[in-house]
Amino acid sequence: MPAAAKTAEAKLRHRGLSRPLPARDSLPRPVGTRPRRRRGAVLAALAMLGLLAGLPPAAGAADAKTAQTMASDARVTDAKAGDARATADKTTASRPAAVRQAANRPGASATTKPRPPRPNAAKRAAVPAATAAATGSALAATTQGASPADMPALQAFITEMVERHRFEEPALKTLFSGVRLQPEVLRLIAPPPPGFRRSWSAYRARFIEPVRLREGARFWTEHEATLARASQRWGVPAEIIVAIIGVETIYGRVMGEFRVIDALTTLALQDPRRSAYFREELSEYLLHTRDAGIDPLSVRGSYAGAIGIPQFMPASIRRFAVDFDGDAAINLRASPTDAIGSVARFLAEHGWRSGEPTHFRVKIDDPARAQALIAGGIEPRIKPGQLADHGLSSPDRIPEDMPLALIDLPEGEASPVHWLGTPNFYVITRYNRSNFYAMAVIDLAEALRTARTR
Repeated sequence: MPAAAKTAEAKLRHRGLSRPLPARDSLPRPVGTRPRRRRGAVLAALAMLGLLAGLPPAAGAADAKTAQTMASDARVTDAKAGDARATADKTTASRPAAVRQAANRPGASATTKPRPPRPNAAKRAAVPAATAAATGSALAATTQGASPADMPALQAFITEMVERHRFEEPALKTLFSGVRLQPEVLRLIAPPPPGFRRSWSAYRARFIEPVRLREGARFWTEHEATLARASQRWGVPAEIIVAIIGVETIYGRVMGEFRVIDALTTLALQDPRRSAYFREELSEYLLHTRDAGIDPLSVRGSYAGAIGIPQFMPASIRRFAVDFDGDAAINLRASPTDAIGSVARFLAEHGWRSGEPTHFRVKIDDPARAQALIAGGIEPRIKPGQLADHGLSSPDRIPEDMPLALIDLPEGEASPVHWLGTPNFYVITRYNRSNFYAMAVIDLAEALRTARTR
C-alpha cells in the first residue's frame, strides 16, 4: 500500500470510521490542503447560483435547488448582495452554480491528478466588491458555529448509522464533536423574499459571458478526446457536458469553501423544509468517505454539500460518478476526466435521448389555456398535435411523437420568454431543478459550439 494511502487509512482507523479497504495498487488519494482563500472574490461572484446535481423531484419553490436558484436570482438581480449563498455553495454556478468555492484537492505529484488551473488575478479583480464581502462572511462561517454534539436529532442519526450501516457509535460521536453548525448555510439556502420577481435575462447574463466562453473553449480543446469518448459512450453532446461544468464551477475554479460535513449536518438538523433530504445526503456522504478512504472532515464544497468540478451531491457521487481516467479511483475534485464522464453518465441515466433537440420555438395564441399547461409542470406530456388544444403553435417542424412541455422563463415586470421543452430539456433539469438553469446550460452550449465552428 502506498505511503499516502497508509497515512489516510491510519487517520480513519484512529477515528474508528474505517473498514478494511480493497486490496489494489492505487487507493483513492487523500484530500489535500485547505484551499487558498484568495479565491474568495471569484467564489462570491459565482455564489449567485444555487445549483446541485441530483436533487430529488421538487414540489415547486420548496425544492432545494429551485429555492437556491430563486434566492440567487433575487440577490443578483436586486443588488447581487444576498447571494452570498451562492458563495458558499455551489458557488454553484459555478461552481455550479452559482457558488463555487475551491474544494481541497490533492497536491500535484506523480501519483495525483493535475489540479485544474486557477483563475488569474484579472478575473478575481473583476468581481463586485459587494459579492466579495459576502464571500468573506461565508468563509468565516466555515470555522465558526456551535457544536451539534448534544442535539437529540443528531443522536438519533448516529444510532441509525450504527444500526443500518455498521458504523461505530463512539467513532461517530468523536467525529461530530468536531463538526460546527453553520448559520450562513441556512441563510444561503433560504427561499427568496415574498414578492420577488425573477428575471431570465439577468440570470442568463451571469453565464453567457466572456470568462465562461473563453475558459469553455479552452476546456473543450484541452479535453477534446475525453469529451468525444464520453459522447460516444453515453450519447450526450460534448457542448452540453462542457456547458454544465462551466455553469457549475467555471471548469473547476470555484468549487466551494464550506466543509461538506458542516453544511450537510446543519441542513439535516436545522433546515425547516428539506431536513429529511439532507439527512439522507449526510448518510450518503459518510458512506462515500468511508468507502473511498477519505477523512470526512477534510472535504470542502458548496453550502448545500455539493462536491467537486461537476458539483455532485454525495448520493449522486455514489450512484452516477465514474472512474473515467482508469486510475482505479473516482476523484471529482481533481480529475476533469472523471468529471466529464460522470456528467455524461448522470444525464444518460436520467434519460438523455441521443441526437434529439432540447427545445423548439413556441407562439402563445391563448394565454389562459397556456397558463394552465405551465401550471402542470415541466415534464413533457403533450404531443405536437395537441398544441392547438392548449392555445399554442410552433413555426418549427416537430416530430409527431415528440413529447413536449411549455417552458416559462419570467422576465420580472416584462413579458416572460417561452419555449417548448423536449425530454432532453427535462433531463437537464434533473441536474438542477430549474428552467433557468437548463436554458442557461443550453444557451452556453450553443455559444461554445458556434464559436468552435467559426
